[in-house]
Amino acid sequence: QVQLVESGGGLVQPGGSLRLSCAASGLTFSSYDMSWYRQPPGKERELVAAVASVTGRTNVADAVKGRWSISRDDAKNTVYLQMNSLKPEDTAVYYCNAKLRGTSFSGKYVYWGQGTQVTVSS
Repeated sequence: QVQLVESGGGLVQPGGSLRLSCAASGLTFSSYDMSWYRQPPGKERELVAAVASVTGRTNVADAVKGRWSISRDDAKNTVYLQMNSLKPEDTAVYYCNAKLRGTSFSGKYVYWGQGTQVTVSS
């Protein structure tokens, strides 16, 4: 059974920082592209950041570029999202995603975590 478990969310003041973690099991972690998505209340899910398998190439959404970074530790089967300078508009449920390298997002080798709530408020 593939399982992705997010942690690290919570309530934080504007300007603060959080680090989200996603621990994966039941898959060959190093073979998967990993990413973070978020879904603000009343809005659609959107890609926040991604890190590729093998190459380690990263992409970060424009909305968070310069504030956040994504990283992975294949030895720990974990992907991280470092979130600095948080803003109220970052409030959302954050989801971890795993997709097997070289396969499509609509394919069967796509997995999601349960999500973790991040609330940025004074």
